[in-house]
Amino acid sequence: MKKIFAALGIVTFAVVGCDDSSSASAGQNDDPGVESSSSSSDKVIEPAEGSSSSDKTSVSSSSSADELSSSSLVEISSSSEGEGTSSSSGQNIESSSSSASGINCSALLEGRSGWSSNVPKECRFNPYIDYGTMTDERDGKTYRTVKIGDQVWMAENLNYSDSITTPSLKGKNWCYKDYAEDCDVVGRLYTWAAAIDSVALASDEENPLDCGDGKECGLTGPVQGICPNGWHLPSEAEWETLVTAVGSQSTGGKKLKSRTGWGYNFSSWNGTDAFGFSALPAGVRNSDGGFGYQGYNAYFWSSTENYSNYAYDMNLDYSLDVVYLDSSIESRGCSVRCVKD
Repeated sequence: MKKIFAALGIVTFAVVGCDDSSSASAGQNDDPGVESSSSSSDKVIEPAEGSSSSDKTSVSSSSSADELSSSSLVEISSSSEGEGTSSSSGQNIESSSSSASGINCSALLEGRSGWSSNVPKECRFNPYIDYGTMTDERDGKTYRTVKIGDQVWMAENLNYSDSITTPSLKGKNWCYKDYAEDCDVVGRLYTWAAAIDSVALASDEENPLDCGDGKECGLTGPVQGICPNGWHLPSEAEWETLVTAVGSQSTGGKKLKSRTGWGYNFSSWNGTDAFGFSALPAGVRNSDGGFGYQGYNAYFWSSTENYSNYAYDMNLDYSLDVVYLDSSIESRGCSVRCVKD
């Protein structure tokens, strides 16, 4: 698959001012963890149609998915407390309404045309998608999941920070601008060495690998990295498979981006989230310690190296429909999405 790079000449990045302050010390909000297992719905999700908000069962592969209005929002009211929707398989699936908190997303999003980390993540999912769930038993956090094509993906970014159980995380993971509350919405930002769990790779008795910044270690095959058991950090090829499943590199970005939250002024920057991937513009932590691009860009690590200082990533831009399969310097802090084994 031919990769699309910034050399297309059509990319214009609106840069959020970077914070020159250094990162918070690693281990912030660390909790002792336990070995994880996963539980996920294997329901196939095709592009969602803009039917009534009460129809949250399986959806068909109509081209009208791209016509979903980004302003069509599900209202999450207190009447939904304690409720969920049931998938056709009989598995209880957490609905798009926030069953525990009774959040009114319509009220929170009213008048907002772009990004705000004050809006809870529950308001950013596609209400027409029947998501599955999995629980990371290391820290008890629950994530929504979605099946796209033959792959099962986390439908939100990883927010795991236990540097005691996972020493690779120490000093190499952050919340955006060190705001702990931000991690609850968009997850954490990790260096590549943290994402692949470089300490675990180096400690492998059968095949120890010295991977990380400035070290090309020949990493091959599935890499669990910091993902829960039963899940792994996607390779570049697995990102390519996802892009193919949603259409193409030239149009896939629009379908992978969430329906709200992109940019600051124009709703046309939002995606259709046709498959429930629900990518949020989490931004990055730059290698110099500053933060930027939140509200405008999303960067996701792969497990695939690209020379000694770079690794491949998948990234999305606020103003374009393109999916970029590019590479970032390994000391940069990017988001992590896990894919099921």
